[in-house]
Amino acid sequence: MNVLIVDDEPLARERLVAMLNELGGDYTLAGEAANGIEALEQIASLQPDIVLLDIHMPAMGGIEVARHLVQQAASPAVIFTTAYDEYALAAFEAQAVGYLLKPVDAEQLARSLHTASILQEGQLKEVDTATGTKRSFISFRLRGDMQLVPISDVRYFRAEQKYVEMRHSDGIALIEESLKSLEDEFAEQFVRIHRNALVAKKAVAGLERDSLGRSHVRLFGCDERLDVSRRHVSEVRQLLKSRS
Repeated sequence: MNVLIVDDEPLARERLVAMLNELGGDYTLAGEAANGIEALEQIASLQPDIVLLDIHMPAMGGIEVARHLVQQAASPAVIFTTAYDEYALAAFEAQAVGYLLKPVDAEQLARSLHTASILQEGQLKEVDTATGTKRSFISFRLRGDMQLVPISDVRYFRAEQKYVEMRHSDGIALIEESLKSLEDEFAEQFVRIHRNALVAKKAVAGLERDSLGRSHVRLFGCDERLDVSRRHVSEVRQLLKSRS
């Protein structure tokens, strides 16, 4: 079993490496990462069987890493290692194999690794957004590689048949998420303007009407105009009024 160790603390990684080496030839160190973004890069390139994953890390935490792994056809088994016990529910909703509290006990680590070995084909499914662990990035596939877009760079989400079109500062991407789940997760940052569209509140530049009386929003840094349904016009007006 190839194991990737992810922790922002060098000493914590060193300790896990030492414990892994003591377990003998059944487990091989695939690599190390110091944050969630590095972890996703390493997982994509090294394809480890198991990931020992810290939860509190800079740039991207462990729970968010688990949520991005759902995009993969085959995901490694995940064992969370953390100093905090309040994230156990979110971890197991991510179908983690284990949840180990620091300082990690060698026997507990061995048991969790053994379980992960047996369940090595287990997949990370879906994390319940009700846990309050909002993502800071949106992931999507581009020519087979995972790409990450900061949620702060997204201008809008628009439903297109079975996909959702995501417009961001560097272009457009298609993601396989429902508009409703995105709205539930990012309600503080986005406003619904139509049954098929969510717009970043900070991206809304203005509201205008065309010659037929239809309403549209103008966006900062974007020439495109998006339709606003009658039922959502008041929400957009209220948003603009709150800035004045």
